[in-house]
Amino acid sequence: MKKTIIIGGGAAGMQTALRLSELGIEPLIVEKEANLGGKLRGWHALFPSFTPAEEVLAELQRRIEEKKIEVRTRAEVRSIAPRSVTLADGTTLPCDAVVLASGFTLFDAAIKEEYGYGLYDNVFTSVDIERMLNEKRVARADGSAPRRIALLHCVGSRDEKVCQQHCSRVCCITGVKQAMELKQLFPEADIFNFYMDIRMFGPGYEEMYREAQQKYNVHFVRGRISEAAPTIDGRVQIKAEDTLTGRPLRMSVDMLVLLVGMRANDDNATLNEELRRAPSGFMAPRDHFLHHVESNVEGIFYAGTVTSPKNIGETLDEAAATADAVAEYLKN
Repeated sequence: MKKTIIIGGGAAGMQTALRLSELGIEPLIVEKEANLGGKLRGWHALFPSFTPAEEVLAELQRRIEEKKIEVRTRAEVRSIAPRSVTLADGTTLPCDAVVLASGFTLFDAAIKEEYGYGLYDNVFTSVDIERMLNEKRVARADGSAPRRIALLHCVGSRDEKVCQQHCSRVCCITGVKQAMELKQLFPEADIFNFYMDIRMFGPGYEEMYREAQQKYNVHFVRGRISEAAPTIDGRVQIKAEDTLTGRPLRMSVDMLVLLVGMRANDDNATLNEELRRAPSGFMAPRDHFLHHVESNVEGIFYAGTVTSPKNIGETLDEAAATADAVAEYLKN
């Protein structure tokens, strides 16, 4: 039986392995963390349906166990070739094809010092909010309920100052989703979304955007927050400009939420010198149409956000396409 090694045990890696197993190809998942799931493990609910992330993850894990797919956790990859993968401990694993499904890295919000993440109380990231929602304890640093919340879009996306010029695509809808969830928890709170451009590209996204405004009374302000500073009473004062009216804004909020974007993994290109990267730093497929899951090196394939930001649905669909491409390659 032909064998394919999948690097990364997130949603893309698991779905690729499941599809390969259905096609009669032996998959081996190599995951550097202790558990499968990747970034999906940190999400509370998935847009636009608000399906609990745990439901999707549990189903993928159940199927992995049911199919008896081999998994190596706590295994870091040092290099890859079309017919082998070398681990950090020097072990070389032979195979017939390789799928790189190592995902993305979250932008470090502390780099944007003007927003005070890690410096001021009550400045959080969207990742922090997802964790709080999972833990069922969303609150300010002192444990009190917020009365006014601001969510800032595009932190670490479309920003030349931090060399992140690409759009992370899912930040806008994440801001809408989290605003609705926060409004459900704190019905009396005023919630503001500060954005550059609202990009509602997916099915059901535009409907969520309207619902956030019409049903939940979430405020959307076109303008970038330029500065955040702590106040004496433990709040965060923000300065911005409403670019639609041309007026400067200044307000104090109880929580400032930074919607952090995706960036490419720094070590992806070091796994194989021949692999091409896009200007964004993500891995570049052979082409964007007929060979979008293939690398420029024959026998090495891509799945999921290793090539660009994607939502979970797109990631799962692409993983199945990757497995089909691997099967076609091995057949020939």
